Amino acid sequence: MPNMVYMMTNMEVNQVIVFYREINGTLTIAGRFPTYGSGSGVRGVNFEAAKRGGIDPLSSQGALTLSPDGHFLFAVNAGNHSISSFIISNNGLPVLADVKPSGGAQPTSIAVFGNLLYVANVGNAANNFTSNISGFRIDQFGRLTSIPGSTHSLSSLNAQPSQVLFNPDGRKIIVSEISTNLLSVFHVNQDGTVTGPIINESNGMLPFGSLFLSSGVLLVTEAGSNALSSYSLNPNGRLDVISGSVPTGQKATCWVAVTKDEQFAFTPNTSSGTIAVYHIDRKGALTFLRNVASTPEGVPTGLPMDVGVSKDGRYFYVLNGNQGTISAFHIKDDGNLTIFQVAASSKAPYFGSQGLAVL
Repeated sequence: MPNMVYMMTNMEVNQVIVFYREINGTLTIAGRFPTYGSGSGVRGVNFEAAKRGGIDPLSSQGALTLSPDGHFLFAVNAGNHSISSFIISNNGLPVLADVKPSGGAQPTSIAVFGNLLYVANVGNAANNFTSNISGFRIDQFGRLTSIPGSTHSLSSLNAQPSQVLFNPDGRKIIVSEISTNLLSVFHVNQDGTVTGPIINESNGMLPFGSLFLSSGVLLVTEAGSNALSSYSLNPNGRLDVISGSVPTGQKATCWVAVTKDEQFAFTPNTSSGTIAVYHIDRKGALTFLRNVASTPEGVPTGLPMDVGVSKDGRYFYVLNGNQGTISAFHIKDDGNLTIFQVAASSKAPYFGSQGLAVL
């Protein structure tokens, strides 16, 4: 299967934009594929307006998610409260498999483990939809079936989920709640339903993106503290802090990705237009190393958001939400990033795109 990068427009007519990834890491646009759902649309109409709300309209990580085996791609349609699934064909292009209601209102994030999928919904108080997570089974053709009894409220009725995430063995689900400064942990039952949540206070303000290392260490960005924290997860669902709120010195630290060897983490500082680089030791302790510009000098400043690392571990990609572009970097042995391309999905910059997945 070819190497690919996928991004989502999140426009009213939602689409997945696909790029071929060449052997040297450069991106070439391969096509646009409708989700047959509606995104949340664009709220900003110029650069300053974009910084105030036109970028990151979903406030989430995981809006566009690949299954771990790379066979399926899933997208949220926040505008019409649905999720879309695609089969990834042998040429790397997505083929629509299904569109289903998300089990709530305004889906923002998707997590997959085996044939189990969970989606986080922000909710809509005006229409009596509370914030929740809801579960589905994925069949061999990418079709989705809602799991009865799987919809479960978060820590409070109006908690805003920024990401839903399975732990490495699939027995726990973590939801970072940006509006409550909480990390909710659910136990996954054998029938695919969940129990919980076990409520944990975030070490820092506005927990946002999260990621599990293969060791079970949990990394969580903090958009309010402008920092990254690491935790260990106990079997009872309690989180213990390893490194608490290690700052970037920048603004709006939101998403997170790690290198293939899990020695380095990358976190976009959206409002500062930079990527923070951290070292991760064997116990999960974090050390901040440096900040790197998300776009090169002489190019309009990119406001970095969703991130991904290539499966060979050589390249790092970040979506610039104020442009609809993707910045491509070489990953050095010391974790440093060297930019070599800013790939455009259209001739004119646009705001509101959200979601990035790297195959």
